[in-house]
Amino acid sequence: MEKSDRKFSLKSRLNSFKYAFDGFKVLLKHEHNARVHLVFTAFAVAMGTILKISAVEWALVVFAIGFVFVTEILNTCIEEVCDFICAEQNSKIKKIKDLAALAVLFSVISAVIVGLVIFVPKML
Repeated sequence: MEKSDRKFSLKSRLNSFKYAFDGFKVLLKHEHNARVHLVFTAFAVAMGTILKISAVEWALVVFAIGFVFVTEILNTCIEEVCDFICAEQNSKIKKIKDLAALAVLFSVISAVIVGLVIFVPKML
């Protein structure tokens, strides 16, 4: 039976949440940078609360946090697939992994800029 032929199932919808939370546990357990991102997320949320940022500023902070986590998750997936496909050194795999890492770096730089624009003026 093809996936599109299956009937709706509340149990399978709930299982999809379980799989996502399992993925989050895997990410935090195996990816050091994800734990660093989580620490900075807690710091940003604390600062936003302390400095009473506006709803629009919260939206920007939440989007920046999500952007960093999404790129980190996709980077991890790309690395895992590349390692599965080719365990030995390969210049094409290195290029793919380097570009995925660059995506994370860009998202982090963007998030830092958002944080600076929102938090620095409130602290001065």
